[in-house]
Amino acid sequence: MTLRPKWNLAIPMVLALFCTAGFAETYHLTDGKNWQNVADTPQGEYLLAISKIKQQLLTGTKSDVVAALELLKNRFPELAGAEVDAYLEAERLYANENWYKAATAYRQFVSVYPVSVLQPAAMERLYSIATAYLQGQKRQFIKVLKLSGYDTGVDLMRDVADRAGNSPLGLRALTTLAEAQEQRKELLDAYYTWQEVADRWPTGQTRKTAILRMAQTLHASYDGAQYDATVLDSAQTYFEDYMIQYPDDADRLKISETLEIITQQLAYKEYQVGFYYERTGNSDVAYKYYRKVIDTWPNSKAAQMAQARMAPDAVSPVKMTARRRTVNGVGRFLDSWFGLQPLLKPVTKQQTQTE
Repeated sequence: MTLRPKWNLAIPMVLALFCTAGFAETYHLTDGKNWQNVADTPQGEYLLAISKIKQQLLTGTKSDVVAALELLKNRFPELAGAEVDAYLEAERLYANENWYKAATAYRQFVSVYPVSVLQPAAMERLYSIATAYLQGQKRQFIKVLKLSGYDTGVDLMRDVADRAGNSPLGLRALTTLAEAQEQRKELLDAYYTWQEVADRWPTGQTRKTAILRMAQTLHASYDGAQYDATVLDSAQTYFEDYMIQYPDDADRLKISETLEIITQQLAYKEYQVGFYYERTGNSDVAYKYYRKVIDTWPNSKAAQMAQARMAPDAVSPVKMTARRRTVNGVGRFLDSWFGLQPLLKPVTKQQTQTE
């Protein structure tokens, strides 16, 4: 038998009162005349039992929680209906460490019973399973194979973050996800997750942390001069904004030194483009890039290198490369193989004598 409609609405409110310090006495009007302590009613006892189970979810063992839920069903058969059955099934799977099926059961529970007093507990279970997968927990497949559970963890953690909204659990979910992405060197994914944190919590310490991590992940994602430098430009902007908004923290974290590194990287990126054009014989284009390096980053090491390349006595970079040596060597071998060299030598000798 399920709860009556009026108790469906009253249980969450009454439980909140029971969960305050010391379980302060709470009364309700009976028969429109007399006030009765809620704790002395079957519904009140049920709510107190649920409250204790919620404490066990945080501190007890998985098997203790299952036993407590089964006892709850036996004690309150008229109150503990399909809702408790659904949660109990998920909890049994969790206790048996069948993580994937447990996660499916918890997700179904929070979808079907969004206002249940057990909904926060189910969300915490989903968070713990997602965290385990993100940290390397394998996912069993066909009872034999064990596959990486990372993608499942990302999906679960995103689900928790979406359902939890801007609650503390939502923040924990996004933070845990971003840190897992950083550990796996999925730096651009981490950047976007931190950006979501900054958008959801646009003030205070949370935003400050998110802005810093956005800058750091973008900077760390730069792979070198042969790659696009857009991430460097964006990282530079975030670090500069951080210095303006949080000068004391920026000084402690030596953000100015990080900005100097970015400056050197940007300058060297442009120098490498110029050097590429010079190697291919396009000196005019190369000098334009060298001039840009000198004008934009005059104090960089790349500017000194650009000055040296533009000097009148600079040695041309168009020279014998390893690849060219290989190609020429193969050519000489083929000439010898097909007997071309013996034919060419007399011609060369005759030309020399003619001259």
